[in-house]
Amino acid sequence: MPLLGFGTWQITGPAAQQATEAALAAGYRHVDTATVYGNEREVGAALRAGGVPADEVFVTTKCPPEKAGSARAVLEESLSLLGVERVDLWLVHAPGGGVPMWESFVAAREAGLVRDIGVSNYSLQALDECERATGVMPAVNQIRWSPLLYDAAVEQGHRDRGVVLEGYSALRGGTLDHPVITGLADRLGRTPAQVIVRWHLEHGTVVIPKSTDPERIRTNADVDAFSLSPDDVAALDALGG
Repeated sequence: MPLLGFGTWQITGPAAQQATEAALAAGYRHVDTATVYGNEREVGAALRAGGVPADEVFVTTKCPPEKAGSARAVLEESLSLLGVERVDLWLVHAPGGGVPMWESFVAAREAGLVRDIGVSNYSLQALDECERATGVMPAVNQIRWSPLLYDAAVEQGHRDRGVVLEGYSALRGGTLDHPVITGLADRLGRTPAQVIVRWHLEHGTVVIPKSTDPERIRTNADVDAFSLSPDDVAALDALGG
């Protein structure tokens, strides 16, 4: 699972296809969508038109918890819209589906319709409940995450359980304007968004920035040529306190 992914929340219609194609051209090899985003068809079109072999792109989609009784049908529709035989990761989009929802996810993985399964917006306790009920711990938990939301106990709790922490909305909630982040960006000659993305990577946390602007999409992914020092990381971690 590539640590850097392209998020598509709130991007719909032709813009979703254009933005996803731009992301693939910029080097992203991980694309995140969801049933409720209403853009799986456009994301799928971009995957076919992007010129990147299908087996080189990690695709995530999600099922809303209120569809617990018809999760398999929702997945089959997602696969059809995306134009793929299986997705790499299928997430329960939010708590609420209970044990039956997670059981249907386990069954879908066993049927080979998805490579792996996970959840979104779950607490550590809810992760444990999934394992207690089925013997299967979610592989991934996608939660709202940024330097301003950093919690060492939450991070360690995921590591202890062998669950990948995946952050969303990293560039929202005032992160791009925070003086510590902008100051660090100025010193490094980088954008605040690049600093935030790099911070995730330094922690080994998955991050899925989104944009519809091709230049911003490219810039957000241009984070391999620099790193953050341990002191830089600590300063950013402290923002979550």
